[in-house]
Amino acid sequence: MPMESEPLFPPLARDALSQRIARILTDAIVSGQLKPGDRVAESVIARDLGVSRAPVREAGRLLESAGLLVSKANRGFFVRTIDAEDLDALYELRLCIEREAAARVVREGRLADILDPLRALIEQMVALSAEKRLMHQIVVDLQFHRLIVETSGNQRFLAVFDKLASEIQACTALIERVFDEPGMIARNHYLIIEALETGDPEQARSAMDYHIGVARKAVVEHFRKLEAEGGA
Repeated sequence: MPMESEPLFPPLARDALSQRIARILTDAIVSGQLKPGDRVAESVIARDLGVSRAPVREAGRLLESAGLLVSKANRGFFVRTIDAEDLDALYELRLCIEREAAARVVREGRLADILDPLRALIEQMVALSAEKRLMHQIVVDLQFHRLIVETSGNQRFLAVFDKLASEIQACTALIERVFDEPGMIARNHYLIIEALETGDPEQARSAMDYHIGVARKAVVEHFRKLEAEGGA
């Protein structure tokens, strides 16, 4: 009789199962344990974690909204195909859009309209980070950046940003798992607000360059290392 293979994941205790399963799957994707194109089988994961399929399915939906998984009709969830070059190109495009959007907000005198909402969004991110509610934090992070782009008044910027929304969310999920300090990215959003408040477009550009640039370096280098180790 053939021996059963070792489970991919250890059994999981109760409470907030879908969020916890989503974090486990995110770690597996970032570490390369689950590779691009791999099928995320609900039944196998539910068995390994000692839970029903329902919270696994909900975790899959959370990660689909975050851009890490894709669903295929009658086939379930699959790890989204993403590599270092894709990520680097996405960050470069984000920098082009968001640095100029931030500069336009300052130059057009529109910061006052969104200053309080931006601060409120950061407070939400920090609180969600402390509660380890990563998937919800990702959504709020996207709202923060989108608000700046929208307020810039450049509809072309906004159209491109919205088209990239799921990929941007995926990057945010990866950032939080790559950095050692949980919530560091959430708190770093305060630096963007401080730069906007100077009233200097160049300061706004520099802050966005730094904010997105740090994440770009960490995530892209991490993926290049994984690709080198895995030969893929």
